Amino acid sequence: MASVGPIRLEKVDLAPFIRLQDGTIVAVKVLSVESKQGEKEFMSEVASMANVNVCHENLVKLHGGCIDGPCRILVYDYMPNNSLSQTLLGEEKSRAKFGWKARREIIMGIARGLAYIHEEIQPHVVHRDIKTSNILLDQNFNPKISDFGLSKLFPENTTHISTRVAGTLGYLAPEYAISGRLTRKSDVYSFGVLLLEIVSGRTAVDFDVQLGEYHLVDKAWGMYNSKELMNLVDPMLYGNFPENEAIRFLKVGLLCVQEKSKLRPQMSTAIKMMNGEINIDNDDVEISQPGLIGDIMDVKVGRRSSSKSMTENGS
Repeated sequence: MASVGPIRLEKVDLAPFIRLQDGTIVAVKVLSVESKQGEKEFMSEVASMANVNVCHENLVKLHGGCIDGPCRILVYDYMPNNSLSQTLLGEEKSRAKFGWKARREIIMGIARGLAYIHEEIQPHVVHRDIKTSNILLDQNFNPKISDFGLSKLFPENTTHISTRVAGTLGYLAPEYAISGRLTRKSDVYSFGVLLLEIVSGRTAVDFDVQLGEYHLVDKAWGMYNSKELMNLVDPMLYGNFPENEAIRFLKVGLLCVQEKSKLRPQMSTAIKMMNGEINIDNDDVEISQPGLIGDIMDVKVGRRSSSKSMTENGS
């Protein structure tokens, strides 16, 4: 891993960034190592990013890092347009800036980045925490997958690993949440949730005056069954989008969050589906029940009537 060389510390937009001697602005991530978990996340991120650091356009580039006493420091490309959670899923006026074309390109970019780490490199990498706050946007609003602190390397011919359950509620695949069995399809599930968020402008877990707390996956499934999927598209698009394509993307999202992981498409297949290379526009395409994580406080996995609770395995 390359060193970033001598640096001059500055405040840039009141965030932890530095300006290098050549004027380049980079982002700095400082990890706490007061716990063993902090140390593990640092080593995991370094190992994963060293593996994928072939400069894919949809991954945040790691320039280098260092250990300074108790501090573990990583230096990345500076992303001036923050994360999806701060922009697209922010206030309505922020959402209005993202038309269908922009949202489509963001979804496709995330998909390409995941297909790259899942299928194109060895060992494969499972990110384990795909969510809106971990998708950063560059100066042209191109999406970059970031934060590989929870990621796992999958050696060749490894189909799954058992590990401590980690990630973010609302994005966790049910089979992983209940047993710690991690596969690439765990990331596919998270991508499906993310896709539904980007198209709908809603967050993975939200609150409605009538429904109370609800999960976007649950809402999307209900609308699909009642043939009202078009009503899930963000009203801030004001109808300026190709209806068939929007429905196709939402169907791909639902295919990615199916309860049985073997039914979820791999990322390269999801890309072909969204591009229309694989036809899912007709009613013959069968989408099965999604896996749902219901209660936030006492996590239950499966349908809302399920009584299975999440367990954590040791690493």
